[in-house]
Amino acid sequence: MMADDTLLFPGTDWDFGTIQRIYDRVERVGIQELKLDTYPNQIEVITAEQMLDAYSSIGMPLFYKHWSFGKQFAQNEVLYRKGLRGLAYELVINSSPCISYIMEENTATLQTLVIAHAAFGHNTFFKTNYLFKQWTDAEGILDYLEFAKGYIAQCEERYGQMAVEQLLDAAHALMSHGVHRYPRPRRPDLRTEEQRAKERQAYQEQVFNDLWRTLPNAPARAAGPTLSEERRRALLELPQENILYFLEKTAPRLQPWQREILRIVRLVAQYFYPQSQTKVMNEGCACWVHYKIMTTLHEQGALNDGAFLEFLQSHTNVVYQPEFNEPHYNGINPYALGLGMMQDIERICTEPTDEDREWFPDIAGKGDATAVLQDVWANYRDESFVSQFLSPRLIRQWRMFHLLDDSGQPELRVDAIHDESGYRRIRRTLARQYDVAWIDPDIQVVDVDLAGDRRLILHHSVVNGILLAENDTRHVLQHLADLWGYDVLLKEIDPASNAVLKEHSASARSTFF
Repeated sequence: MMADDTLLFPGTDWDFGTIQRIYDRVERVGIQELKLDTYPNQIEVITAEQMLDAYSSIGMPLFYKHWSFGKQFAQNEVLYRKGLRGLAYELVINSSPCISYIMEENTATLQTLVIAHAAFGHNTFFKTNYLFKQWTDAEGILDYLEFAKGYIAQCEERYGQMAVEQLLDAAHALMSHGVHRYPRPRRPDLRTEEQRAKERQAYQEQVFNDLWRTLPNAPARAAGPTLSEERRRALLELPQENILYFLEKTAPRLQPWQREILRIVRLVAQYFYPQSQTKVMNEGCACWVHYKIMTTLHEQGALNDGAFLEFLQSHTNVVYQPEFNEPHYNGINPYALGLGMMQDIERICTEPTDEDREWFPDIAGKGDATAVLQDVWANYRDESFVSQFLSPRLIRQWRMFHLLDDSGQPELRVDAIHDESGYRRIRRTLARQYDVAWIDPDIQVVDVDLAGDRRLILHHSVVNGILLAENDTRHVLQHLADLWGYDVLLKEIDPASNAVLKEHSASARSTFF
């Protein structure tokens, strides 16, 4: 098919007809030439204030109301108006259709860039990556958010705004511990959640009856046989790392509407779980796709030199990696690392060196870089992506090395240099920085003292000697105790020796309910 060399736009201004032309040409390149597999697209043009509002509600449309979102909006607005913070050019929602929000303040060139980046780069990653397939329901999320917003509004009318806000405060504090980290037998079908919520109003309490009838100080219950520890733990599904799930199913004092709100919060947390594990890959994929599309449009004559230079300036700003000694250095830029590795894989497929053939025999010289990248997008997350595809050449290009910071030694030690064993150590160490098992604290509910004061017992398996922050732990544990309704004890355990390194406790506040 011959290229259409007609300019998409002559200057910076645009209208909705221009946006349609841009989308059609970007789609042609993305689908026909790059063979991208995407959800249907929906493009929404929004103002800066609407973008700030989207920031505040964690980027989701139709989200329920909470005071913390207004606080975030006010803070972001002040920084933006003072010129201390910019705004994203776009915001994209993992849904079907995939919704891409683009700012009306963008120039025509930036609109082309963000449509390529979001509507085709992020979109194809959302649809093809295995984590998103396992954990998210793109077709049902918008319907579910509409249900959640309406349900919480009804609860505010019926039970009072203060009661709902207190519950959401506690649920949000535990949100990062409200996800299943391993595949479940069935992914939640969010389209049916509203009907299932109605059915859960008649929540059966037989499990609670079986558990709580053995408690002391209740004559009617004391007559019943005492549950064995094995039976008790089986009924409670212990140990349990999804704390919100445990509370939703087991907390003895929660009402059905409170359980439903906990379920809403944890399902939203589960929706975002894949994104926390694929930041480097997701942004790297989107940057690689937008760079390919924009370059192709320029080569076809659809973008003039001025527009292409404007694109390159924005692109360079996004993927810039500051040096470690620069004032604004803040770690490794996921856009830079993701794109760098995607382009390096492309080089290995098309122009491999002997070193590449030794390190990557399955893809070196394969030729079809797009097919290789699409396989990578589908089957890896950040941790496995870095551990498998970070090349010695890229390590040298980025001048990476490994510093060993041992608190028992007076000096830092360079633990890996640019030789074969050093490359492997650097790659393994960097990959670990994206491993959720390493960076997120492993906290699990392990038991409930049914025969005594109903105290909930949790364990934190301490990694690398790093204990939980005292102040944060105190506040979060208080929220947990309020939801549970009784005392809570958290033990920080050394997994090697099973020694208790520290204990934290909290008691439920009688004013919570």
